[in-house]
Amino acid sequence: MATETERRFDGKRLGRTPQVLAFILVQAVAFAATYTAGHPTWYAYFMIGSTAVTAYLLDGSSFAVASATISSVLLVALGLPLFLFVARQQPSIIAEKAVSPDVHRMLYLGVYGPLLAAIVSLLLGIPLAHLLAEGFAGQPLVESLVDLPLVVPHSVAGILILFGFGKGGAFPQLSILGTMVGVVLAMVFVSAPYAVNATREAFEAIDDRLSYASRIHGANRWETFRRVTGPLAVRGMVTGGVLAWARAVSEFGAVAVVAYSVEFFYLPAGEKVTTQHAPVFVYSTYLQGGLAESGAVAFILLGVSALIFLVVRYLTNDTSGGIA
Repeated sequence: MATETERRFDGKRLGRTPQVLAFILVQAVAFAATYTAGHPTWYAYFMIGSTAVTAYLLDGSSFAVASATISSVLLVALGLPLFLFVARQQPSIIAEKAVSPDVHRMLYLGVYGPLLAAIVSLLLGIPLAHLLAEGFAGQPLVESLVDLPLVVPHSVAGILILFGFGKGGAFPQLSILGTMVGVVLAMVFVSAPYAVNATREAFEAIDDRLSYASRIHGANRWETFRRVTGPLAVRGMVTGGVLAWARAVSEFGAVAVVAYSVEFFYLPAGEKVTTQHAPVFVYSTYLQGGLAESGAVAFILLGVSALIFLVVRYLTNDTSGGIA
């Protein structure tokens, strides 16, 4: 007589990739059916129930089923708005916005500005991350200062930038209000903690014996960093850069305060233009054109950002494996 374990579906025979693809296909069909019927709430219940059934078939333990069911509630809260957002888009409006020069300039700034902020955050944050990983007197104070932007309201962050670097600030020769410098400073302020913390975790994960062996063989601290700890922490550095870029892309409050509209050099046109950072542009479009137009712009921005993020993560996973 077959046991319960033997009667239960053996997922190993099918393979993990086919399981994932089959689950995604079922979810897509279920969402399409419930959306077409005008009852997206049914899909929320279906996703929770199907996740519980899948967990039972693949594992069977009450712990796995309970964990998967509870987790699926959060996934519904995260995924359902995204699915409905995509499903309710109007292709004609998306096509219209996709060829708009204003949207092109917004996308250029939305990638270029955060990229500059991520680079600055990494260049200045890697040495700090290395010091934090090694430890020093007064470290808790520095850690609090690094993590402060995580809890500061975004609009307050913009005000802080104006007080610190604007008129009467530390560098009065800098033009902050409505400039690219101001935008990058605002983005660095909110995104630097991600670059520093991810890089610090990478340094802390390195076995101390490797650095000790390097020093024993005559390498100084610069050579040890360049040949041992630095290369081993590259993956964490890139991850921190990606997180900093993603955070800068999504920033609204600080940028809106410092530079609601920003003038910058637009390389494709070879001249200076004025536009808005992507979240500010979406908000402005919402106020002027309503939900349909702002949704189309948001859809294009979401697609471009997701594509860049996935490509960078793929390249990171592909190249960093050999480093570690």
